[in-house]
Amino acid sequence: MLKDKFVVLGVTGGIAAYKSVELVRLLKKSGAQVQVIMTKSGCEFVTPLTFQVLSQNPVITDMFKEPPRWEVEHVALADKADIFLIAPATANVIAKMAAGIADDMLTTTLLATKAKIIVVPSMNVNMYENPITQRNIATLRKFGIFVLEPEEGDLACGYSGKGRFPEPRIIVEHIKVILGKDGDLKDKRFLITAGPTREPIDPVRFITNHSSGKMGYALAEKAIQRGARVILISGPTNLTPPIGLEEFICINTAEEMYNAVMKYYADVDVVIKSAAVADYAPEEIKHKKIKKQGLNLTLELKKNPDILQELGNKKETQVLIGFAAETDNVTANAQDKLKRKNLDFIVVNDLTEAGAGFAGDTNIVKILHRDGRIESLPKMLKRDLANEILDRVLLYLQ
Repeated sequence: MLKDKFVVLGVTGGIAAYKSVELVRLLKKSGAQVQVIMTKSGCEFVTPLTFQVLSQNPVITDMFKEPPRWEVEHVALADKADIFLIAPATANVIAKMAAGIADDMLTTTLLATKAKIIVVPSMNVNMYENPITQRNIATLRKFGIFVLEPEEGDLACGYSGKGRFPEPRIIVEHIKVILGKDGDLKDKRFLITAGPTREPIDPVRFITNHSSGKMGYALAEKAIQRGARVILISGPTNLTPPIGLEEFICINTAEEMYNAVMKYYADVDVVIKSAAVADYAPEEIKHKKIKKQGLNLTLELKKNPDILQELGNKKETQVLIGFAAETDNVTANAQDKLKRKNLDFIVVNDLTEAGAGFAGDTNIVKILHRDGRIESLPKMLKRDLANEILDRVLLYLQ
């Protein structure tokens, strides 16, 4: 997403300026070119040399310094920028932007750019909540500038509240989402399921499986970064939901998953069912903990609704993708599921292969298409596999 993108980073005079050093490192690691502009106050917190070393570009601090080559520097930078990021953004620079004031290199370049602008406020909680600051932020948003909400917590000034600079990693993820808004999946609406389900036996026990949710979350993240509007329905996981979701629904049981999927299904373009939904649930849920009684315990199980089967029966114009995890007769079982459930394609992995299956960061899959084609993909990271799957979804949407 950021490879070869030109990011202009404006660093203003807030204590959080030191966190922008890590932001530059992450942007460079992601393949971006970074040009830093610092205000006079910003230079009081971090030296320009620090940003110069990390960005591998001279840092601009003086509007009237003679440029190394003949060009109107603020205009040239404004034209080159794919993203213009102000992080941290003080109340002062936010006020200048809202009023259209251009009295230094940063604000002058901002007025000249047509790039996407992201502002990351960081300040004392009372300054942030001041009605004037809030009015200025609302003005920026009105003009299409993205303002990232600061976090809550202890502030450098000794106060506690809203005004903390977000983690640089979070800012980079927001940049990816904003850059992707005009991507190849723009305006397409996705419903993605992820993770396991839990079928309760009693108040302390349940039936579940080894699904980590990593594949579904990677699919949601990459779809968002390619412009899609994504609804993610997730069973219990330890994962953080991707930034930019249209909606995030947490469920536990297969029945809850069924109800959530059916609620949204009719209004989406694509359904990707990567969740590992339990086929069976206890016939009766005990209201008290089951105590040890004898050597064996017998559970009566009932069949859960087959969500994918029902979606296939309802299918009209949507693209429908399923997943399968097999241990034997992998291709034959996947072909049977593909046909029975009226899928466009199915992604199947052999759980006996090293590097495939649940919990890990990698997978090895075959993609079986409704026209009979079978693609065997090499071992790769699930986040890379997500893009491979989305590339094929795109072909079915055309």
